[in-house]
Amino acid sequence: MFVWDTLQDLTLIILMICAVISIGVGIPTEGWPKGIYDGLGIILCIFLVVLVTAISDYKQSLQFRDLDKEKRNILVHVTRNRNRQRVSIYDLVVGDIVHLSIGDQVPADGLFISGHSLSIDESSLSGESEAVNIEKRRPFLLSGTKVQDGSGKMLVTSVGMRTEWGRLMVTLSEGGNDETPLQVKLNGVATIIGKIGLAFAVLTFLVLTARFLATKQGGITKWTMDDALSLLNLFAIAVTILVVAVPEGLPLAVTLSLAFAMKKLMSDRALVRHLSACETMGSASCICTDKTGTLTTNHMVVTQIWICGEAKTVESNRLGNALKSSIPEKVTRALIHSIFLNTNSEVVEGQDGKTEIFGSPTERAMLEFGLLFQKDFDAQKQEFKTIKVEPFNSVKKKMSVLVALPGGGLRAFVKGASEVILGMCDKIVGKDGESVSLSDEQRKNIANVIDGFACKALRTLSLAFKDMENMSDDSIPDNNFTLVAVVGIEDPVRPGVKAAVQTCLAAGITVRMVTGDNINTAKAIAKECGILTDDGIAMEGKDFRDRSTQEMKEIIPKLQVMARSLPSDKHKLVTMLRKELKEVVAVTGDGTNDAPALHEADIGLAMGIAGTEVAKESADVVIMDDNFKTIVNVAKWGRSVYINIQKFVQFQLTVNVVALVTNFVSACISGSAPLTAVQLLWVNMIMDTLGALALATEPPHDGLMKRPPVGRNAHFITRVMWRNIIGQSLYQLAALGILSFEGKRLLKLNGVDSTATLNTLIFNTFVFCQVFNEINSRDMEKINVFRGMFSSWIFVVIMVSTVAFQIVIVEFLGTIADTVPLSLELWGVSILIGAASLLVAVVLKCIPIMTSNNAENVKHHDGYEPLPTGPDLA
Repeated sequence: MFVWDTLQDLTLIILMICAVISIGVGIPTEGWPKGIYDGLGIILCIFLVVLVTAISDYKQSLQFRDLDKEKRNILVHVTRNRNRQRVSIYDLVVGDIVHLSIGDQVPADGLFISGHSLSIDESSLSGESEAVNIEKRRPFLLSGTKVQDGSGKMLVTSVGMRTEWGRLMVTLSEGGNDETPLQVKLNGVATIIGKIGLAFAVLTFLVLTARFLATKQGGITKWTMDDALSLLNLFAIAVTILVVAVPEGLPLAVTLSLAFAMKKLMSDRALVRHLSACETMGSASCICTDKTGTLTTNHMVVTQIWICGEAKTVESNRLGNALKSSIPEKVTRALIHSIFLNTNSEVVEGQDGKTEIFGSPTERAMLEFGLLFQKDFDAQKQEFKTIKVEPFNSVKKKMSVLVALPGGGLRAFVKGASEVILGMCDKIVGKDGESVSLSDEQRKNIANVIDGFACKALRTLSLAFKDMENMSDDSIPDNNFTLVAVVGIEDPVRPGVKAAVQTCLAAGITVRMVTGDNINTAKAIAKECGILTDDGIAMEGKDFRDRSTQEMKEIIPKLQVMARSLPSDKHKLVTMLRKELKEVVAVTGDGTNDAPALHEADIGLAMGIAGTEVAKESADVVIMDDNFKTIVNVAKWGRSVYINIQKFVQFQLTVNVVALVTNFVSACISGSAPLTAVQLLWVNMIMDTLGALALATEPPHDGLMKRPPVGRNAHFITRVMWRNIIGQSLYQLAALGILSFEGKRLLKLNGVDSTATLNTLIFNTFVFCQVFNEINSRDMEKINVFRGMFSSWIFVVIMVSTVAFQIVIVEFLGTIADTVPLSLELWGVSILIGAASLLVAVVLKCIPIMTSNNAENVKHHDGYEPLPTGPDLA
């Protein structure tokens, strides 16, 4: 299939027709086998081009298929053989019991068993935007739908292609064939160059034909088979000029570079869901990151608790008994009930007999703390009948549960953000376990305790309850609660995050923390990570959303921390950064409510561990290890993709200019083209497929993160690139021109083979100029182009292979490639002229450019200046 697709190229079809006619005319005129050499040479080159392109496309499709499978590989919580475990959706079987919570995608068709307030978004299947409430009377759950609210358990009844979603998907296939913005931009460049090449090809054919007709024996009226063959050869040269001029390697280089980067990022724990994200991430000038799990380890432990009017430290599990003895039994019971009953997590015994806790990191920390006081979690849960559950909501910043007490009556438990819960309370549990009124003085003291915990970089949660006679309406009330405790949870900063943030700042990327945590906690963590500086602004979401658009525009450049933010605040910040300040924004998110911000951003980064399926589906990249360092790695690879394509474009345009001008000028002056159709096809292979492989797969180096990001509307071909292209082209044209017109005299070439030897030398020199120019293109600005060359084995193998093939073509395939064997001295001349392009590159790089390659590309706006380069940067 890939071979057939490649053969559809119009220029290749024209060349195949030329080859067939050449063989048909050549055999009667020149005899067998000499008459087939020209045509056979063209066919052989076409075969090589098709083979290499088809294999390359096939390998890419395999990579995309693997990535597509990984993209859809969702891990779900199931109960199987009485054990709760995480399994891939590919391993689901009928009879598994799947646990669902907010943001999950339903992985199979099934039946509802139990749950609370389970609401399903079936719009992906039915097109209806209204959520469907699942209950015993309406128990059907369909694969591919999403959990909008609540939680529940589902019995799997059908999987894979047997599901409703599977039957729908049989007729569709999701692929990675969408063109990225860079590919679109380069296709435009390729079209313009192709038109120029077509003009050159037509001109060359007209000039060669006019000269042929002017010198043809017998005049225009008499034609022989030799004349027809000569005219066909002229047409083949014109077509081949067109083949060389059309830079079909540009889209190939982009795809190769992106596929290579995607494969490498997969091994670095980043799954790129959309190709364009890779290149866009290289232009990112701002990252809006979550705190929990991204900057921190997401392994939470309760280290402080305020209860019965005093703060206590929880140093380790061994001190559980000491802590328990210092708290009255009645208060302990209220604390345990607040933790065990108001949770959507579970404590289960694993296959190895060890206790495992399934749930979010915060819930796990709370349950681990609760198990210090009471080991039997299930007994506590079964003692109370759950009436209603309101799962944690990022807008309300709390979760609630209503239970029936064993002795009669109802009790509501609430848990959430400390300030929110404190505002709902009018009573407090005293030292004897009785509820007492909460005075203004006590409220102020508790607020100070919350701030004190937060300043130690602890996430704070408050627990409260309320006794009720009956349930007045459908919702659990949010006032007149009794405060039980304030808990401080430690979530240490991930190792290497501070260095990663410094790398971002050095690269001109602003890092902003957007979190739902307390302002003091957020500031403490931000300072530890190096995000919050002395002149930076930290503010709460409610302060931000109350500002006017003009005030926001003035604040945002210095805004480094936004705490207690709602998803709408995050969305507003991202929108302002993109639309008003023209930033290229990357956003991290894990919750369902983060989906709008992830979708609005230039690059959405979803968390692979903590992230919900809705968040992952809205994102461009899934960070599999939830680590900020991985995000920096994505940015580095994004920059690498962009600059690798620039290197390739510089290299290819130089070859284009030299090949076109050399053949055109020579055709106009001498009436023949020194580079034949077969030779130009070989150059086309070096230039397109091998060049793309060599330059587009160069790994990133640390220097990439010491320059500012590329601007949103920057010119792809920069002044530095034009300098290198024009300088190298002039050198190569001068060298080949001198060889063409003075080569025989300078090199003392005599005899019948002197013209063939000179043409072979010109071809050989041209190829070696491209080999060394490929090395020059490894770095467009730095003089040392050999740095890191031998660490890129693909580049080295392609360089060695190109030289080896050139030796074979010149020395052994002369009848096909129109070459003759060269002496060692002439090989030395070719290599010397090619290697001299390295010196030309050094001279060119010493020529000052008004604006550097990077400063020219950087995007300017208030509060952002291009970074210094060269000695200033050092």
